[in-house]
Amino acid sequence: MAKTFLSATLLVLSCLGVSWVHADSLSAPLNVTIKELKVNSAVVAWDIFEGDPVIGFAITQQKKDVHMLRFIQEVNTTTRSCALWELEQDTEYIVHVQSISLSGTSPPSDPVLFRTPKEAEKLASKSPDEVTMEEVGQNAQLRAGELIIIVVVLIMWAGVIALFCRQYDIIKDNEPNNNKDKAKNSSECSTPEHPTGGLLRSKV
Repeated sequence: MAKTFLSATLLVLSCLGVSWVHADSLSAPLNVTIKELKVNSAVVAWDIFEGDPVIGFAITQQKKDVHMLRFIQEVNTTTRSCALWELEQDTEYIVHVQSISLSGTSPPSDPVLFRTPKEAEKLASKSPDEVTMEEVGQNAQLRAGELIIIVVVLIMWAGVIALFCRQYDIIKDNEPNNNKDKAKNSSECSTPEHPTGGLLRSKV
């Protein structure tokens, strides 16, 4: 009975030892770097050894001098980067990356320390020629708005000019009739109206 229990114990320990060896054989990710560092976000990237049976990765994010951790798990064999969101500006962070296999996780990578910039520093470091897609979209919207305003103003001016020309043609067409009426009125006023009286005087 004791021998059976001892054999079972040795079998369990041997299985645990095999799993531990498999987990230890998985290498930690290499060349862990921080890219696209912004005020409130960043991207962590890494490499792995060829042939490692990796099924995913685990990223640990921690503020420096703060014990609270943020754990991110990526279950994708082709993933070699991960976005870090909701970071605080002007804050130091420490990041570790681990590989995940069916037998367990690898040792953590070498820690990577980085600091998020301040908003003012980010604006100051941006060169005048550096334009983001958001700024391009805003400029395009502004230009489109300006063009619409210019077109509307031109249409209004064209309408005003057309109305003025129409009124001018009407006034010009009425001028000859007005001149004829004036001439007729002046001729009637200048002709004497006493023919009957003259005839009476001659008879007397």
